[in-house]
Amino acid sequence: MTEYVAPSWPEGPHHQQLHLDIAVDELESATDVALALGATPAKHQPAPEQWRVLLDPVGHPFCFAAVRPD
Repeated sequence: MTEYVAPSWPEGPHHQQLHLDIAVDELESATDVALALGATPAKHQPAPEQWRVLLDPVGHPFCFAAVRPD
């Protein structure tokens, strides 16, 4: 599809369509698995020790979180 424009985060003309946070036990290992599956790290990382912002293969952002509400 040549008309596709990936969403941009945190700014830009094509904002994210969904905010997905995934709680993980090990931030580094979860990130490594996601990268091996085709994700890429977002350029903007607001709190890399607590959150990892990644982009899926078509550019949708999602976060891994080491912080849990409980």
